[in-house]
Amino acid sequence: MSISLSSLILLPIWISMAQIQQGGPDEKEKTTALKDLLSRIDLDELMKKDEPPLDFPDTLEGFEYAFNEKGQLRHIKTGEPFVFNYREDLHRWNQKRYEALGEIITKYVYELLEKDCNLKKISIPVDATESEPKSFIFMSEDALTNPQKLMVLIHGSGVVRAGQWARRLIINEDLDSGTQIPFIKRAMDEGYGVIVLNPNENYIEVEKPKIHVQSSSDSSDEPAEKRERKDKVSKETKKRRDFYEKYRNPQREKEMMQLYIRENGSPEEHAIYVWDHFIAQSAAENVFFVAHSYGGLAFVELMIQREADVKSKVTAVALTDSVHNVWHQEAGKTIREWMRENCCNWVSSSEPLDTSVESMLPDCPRVSAGTDRHELTSWKSFPSIFKFFSEASEAKGGSPRPAPTRRSHRLKHEEL
Repeated sequence: MSISLSSLILLPIWISMAQIQQGGPDEKEKTTALKDLLSRIDLDELMKKDEPPLDFPDTLEGFEYAFNEKGQLRHIKTGEPFVFNYREDLHRWNQKRYEALGEIITKYVYELLEKDCNLKKISIPVDATESEPKSFIFMSEDALTNPQKLMVLIHGSGVVRAGQWARRLIINEDLDSGTQIPFIKRAMDEGYGVIVLNPNENYIEVEKPKIHVQSSSDSSDEPAEKRERKDKVSKETKKRRDFYEKYRNPQREKEMMQLYIRENGSPEEHAIYVWDHFIAQSAAENVFFVAHSYGGLAFVELMIQREADVKSKVTAVALTDSVHNVWHQEAGKTIREWMRENCCNWVSSSEPLDTSVESMLPDCPRVSAGTDRHELTSWKSFPSIFKFFSEASEAKGGSPRPAPTRRSHRLKHEEL
């Protein structure tokens, strides 16, 4: 049986507490002191002493993984899928390794958007100075000039970036289910211009500058003897602090600070910015949105802020397991009515695809995505979404179209 270093460090304290508890009332003060010491020990930080270095490859080849012809991530030598628990009993290290791989996946998807989908990477803010933080979106060549159709894709919250629906699916399933690439390619084949938003790219991280505290010896008002004594205490305190920090966190990561991107500091801000500077300026007669999870909330916020413009330009909106809430977001009656006629939300459900699902909210129709897994809802509803958009285009200017639903046996029985 292996004993971790942290256990060896804590063992003498536990033994001391057990010995003290066997003593009389005079030992209570010592017990309290030891308990206080234990309360100050961060076990999560202490466990870092047992970790290998947090030093990971920066390429897929370095990880010895590659995507095969089916878009599945496989080990180059064994052909096996990605293994999260690469080192047993080192969850934090395994998580850091997974995150490092995830960053490589993000860059890989960016490359696919440009090389395989022929999208252009557009820097924002459009009037950014050379030195200020910047983000970017992706657009097809005809995104602003296509007179007929424009499709806008918005992913959810978290670690995902432009072109992704779910990092977990990309790593554990395949590129088709986890990325927006199938939507982009089919949209372009059917004559849509395409804009891919990047709503989670809200800031850049830079190393926090070190603050140099002025030495007390610079104070000329104090006697020399007093200054020397204070300097000695200060040095001893710093020595103890540095020793404790090294003991507490031998793999101390750099302290970072966030510099937010102007007018793009949140997913909601980003959606409004891209609308104002790109979508609203496009020539397309019909604009269509596909918004997953928090992307749906960002769209509703966009509609609240730009209601008239959205109504005049957007033909239909496909939401996939959207987390929007028309009450909490205070969407007005006219917005709710428009959503009922022009939106559909494919939600996670065990019902067959496109089966009507009841809703407590008075907004858009809800239908099953054909899966009870949140992250898969976009991929599973893929064919239905394009059918929904096609019918919306045909019905524009005519009578309101029904939502793309099929009633389940359960609902039919209730209606009877």
